[in-house]
Parts: sequence; C-alpha cells; structure tokens
Amino acid sequence: MRPDTPADHITEAERLLRTAAQYPEDREPLLLRAAAHLEVAGEPARATPLYDELLAADAPDNPQLIRALKAANLWEYGHEAEARAIIAGVRATPPADAAAWEVLAETLEAHDELEAAEATFSTAAEALAPTADDEVSHPVQSLLTGRHRVRRLLALDHDDWDRVADRLHTAPVPLDELHDPKRLWALGSSDPAELQAEIDRLRSELGSFRVALSRPFPVAVLLWSRGELDELLAAYPELESEYPTHRAHLTDLEASLRELAAAGTPNLGVVRGTVPSYEAFAASEQTSPSNAALLPQYATTLAARGHATPWPPLRTAPCWCGSGLSYAECHATQRL
Repeated sequence: MRPDTPADHITEAERLLRTAAQYPEDREPLLLRAAAHLEVAGEPARATPLYDELLAADAPDNPQLIRALKAANLWEYGHEAEARAIIAGVRATPPADAAAWEVLAETLEAHDELEAAEATFSTAAEALAPTADDEVSHPVQSLLTGRHRVRRLLALDHDDWDRVADRLHTAPVPLDELHDPKRLWALGSSDPAELQAEIDRLRSELGSFRVALSRPFPVAVLLWSRGELDELLAAYPELESEYPTHRAHLTDLEASLRELAAAGTPNLGVVRGTVPSYEAFAASEQTSPSNAALLPQYATTLAARGHATPWPPLRTAPCWCGSGLSYAECHATQRL
C-alpha cells in the first residue's frame, strides 16, 4: 500500500533510512527517496540534512540532481536566497540529465518565476533533444510537457517543441485544455456532462502532476527471467498462481504497465528480481518468500534502491524483457 497520510510518509522515510544502513551501496537513491517522503509529509527541514550528507560524500552519482532537490527543499521553507544561489550554480554547469533540469524549472514555476521557469525548460529541451524530429525519451517528454504548461501560463504562441509535446501526449484530455489558465472550474456545475468533463481533466492533470519529489522515482513492476522464475516456482510452488508461465508473466507485465500509463501514473519502471535477493528481502521482512503479498513490496524496494529501468523504452531501444529485440519489434506490438 502506498503512503497516504503525513505519518505514513514519515514511517516510510524511516524505513528507507534503515534500508540505506543495510545496503550502503544503494545509499544515494534510498536517501533521496527518504527525503522525498519527508517533504511530502510537510517536514522539509528534516530532509535538508539528507541532501547535505549526500553532497558531502565522495563522488555522489548525480550531484546536480541532489543540488537541484536541495534548492527546491530550501525554498519550500523560506530559504529563498540560498535556493536561488544553488539554482544559479547548477545552471552554470548544465546538468546532463532531465531530472535535475525539471526540478529547477518546477521550483521556479512553483514560486511564480514563470519567465525563468520557461527559460530553464527551454534550455533543457535544446540541450537534451537537439531537434524536434528526434525520438524523444520519456524524461525529455516530461520536460516538454512542463515547458508547454508554463508557456500556456505566459500566453506564448506554440512553437515546435510545444507541437512535439502535443503529439506525444496520449491522455484523453489535450494538453492545451489541460494547461488552459482560463479553464472554468466546473465542479460546482449542475450540468452532468460539464461535471464529468472536469473530472476527466482533473484525473489527467493529477496523473501527470509530479507531486513534491516523486520525480526521479519510478512505480516499478517485477520482472523474472525464465531461469529465475523456474527456480522461484520450484522453491515456492505457492506462487504458481501469480506466474502460470513465463510467457504469461511477460504479457501480464506489459499489460500492467500500459494500464498504469493510461491511468496517468508517471515514472514507470521495470525491476529484475533474483531468487537470492528475494529470499533475503523476505528474511528482512520476517515473512516467507511464498507470501505473494511480498512481491510488490520487493519490487518497490528494488526501485527505491535505484535498480529500475524506465518504461517504456524508446522504440529503437532494446525491449525491457531481455529478448534482444528492439521494443518496437517485441512487446510494443502486443495487443491488449
């Protein structure tokens, strides 16, 4: 079950901190996720030391992302001058990945610095996707969607990148409507059709809105290779109802990911399970590996430790299933 209340988020942050002590090799993603939960819980001051701890370490994996997250954190509870200084420093040494750029731009947007946010989004788009005709990765697509939103708030005319964002957006509510600053608030309407239309818009908006610091952390589904699945079921036949065959497992995985995407769930990913690590996880949770309820928790923990592969891959990239074929030649062709 996902955390829902501030107390739930604090409990999850504390669990992640304990996990980081168990798995020091995965300390960075675990501390970042713990900080995210603390911020969602309304405790940004408790998250700041986690960012400082990571930045003080030798060679963090993604220092620019950590600095961007720290800037967002500081501005959230009143340290605007320090946050601005960090943002300027990060922009001066441009990040190589989309997540840090998006944190910077969304921080500026959240504090009504719309022109600066638009400039940041635009610089990121030009740096990470040099031409509008390229196949756009999903992190860059998220940048373009944010850029589209800010440009609508500024009443700017559509440009090539806005048109790319429109083309890539697959939710039933178009981006122009979703990002319309003059959209009427219709939840008080007595017209059922108008009320339903607004509910649909809100669902789409909530699905794409990246609450607090959920940005870099995927919702992950669990993938077993054929050999690992055979070993798992030989040891724990109680799980056969979850995995009738390896082919059905792959089919169900793709179908689940598409359903989550259609519902507007952001940051989807795939994590690969192994029997030894699953058994170790079950032991740490003081339960049996034959407990099917443990499987999604195991997937979530692997994702929190930074082991998720983003889904969907680019159509020309290798398929997530490990077949060796491109995604376009493999599970992208699956019909639901």
